[in-house]
Amino acid sequence: MFNLGNNRREIAEQKWRSQLDRFVQDNQQQLAALAWGLQQEWGESKDILGIDLQPTPHFVACSQESLEQLNQNTRGQLQEILGIIDGYDRETEVVIIGIGEGQMKLINFQPKTTPPNCFAIINDDLDQLIAVLEAALAKYIK
Repeated sequence: MFNLGNNRREIAEQKWRSQLDRFVQDNQQQLAALAWGLQQEWGESKDILGIDLQPTPHFVACSQESLEQLNQNTRGQLQEILGIIDGYDRETEVVIIGIGEGQMKLINFQPKTTPPNCFAIINDDLDQLIAVLEAALAKYIK
């Protein structure tokens, strides 16, 4: 017999992950454009695009150093995430870190169009693109 009552809190804590997945699926081209545009703006920095859900969903830059420090503080819990970040190809893939309440989620996808081409197609100001995506994100994450 299954006792589903004990899992309700755990299910509620994980809900943001599936909502974030739907947002990413529906906005892949725009997210690829944003990730590429921000990487160009950040230059040689190894910052990764992040989505922080608290207090309201918004985009942040996650530095390599802060992720490595967090990995040390969590006794290697992020080692796999760091390996993916180190090995992904910015020209063809997108990596985003989702940050929930005390949890992280790696988002990694290869859009149908390369990130540089997505950026060229979108042809939006980065601030405008961030505003549009954050407004959309707020509708997905509840």
